[in-house]
Amino acid sequence: QVQLVESGGGLVQAGGSLRLSCAVSGRALSTYVMGWFRQAPGKEREFVSAISRSGTYMWYADSVKGRFTISRDGAKNTVYLRMNSLKPEDTALYYCAARRDWADPPNRGSEYDYWGQGTQVTVSS
Repeated sequence: QVQLVESGGGLVQAGGSLRLSCAVSGRALSTYVMGWFRQAPGKEREFVSAISRSGTYMWYADSVKGRFTISRDGAKNTVYLRMNSLKPEDTALYYCAARRDWADPPNRGSEYDYWGQGTQVTVSS
């Protein structure tokens, strides 16, 4: 059974930075394409970023492009989301997700097979 556990969320001022982590257990990280999604109160879940199994290809939502960086560490079986220049509109519950196959674009949540419980990010103005 694959499990995803997010960490690293918290409260930060606008302009600050956070690094989210997603630890994968049960299977090797290289098995999966990994993605990050977020959901703000009263809003639908939205795609943030994804990274291919090899780490060669990355995809970002326009709203975070240039500010967020996704990466993966196979040795630690962990995926990261580095978030810089945070804005109040980045406030949301951030979820890590895994899927077996790459898609272009890899932004449809319904195509992901496994999900974590989420970590809260709150950006104050």
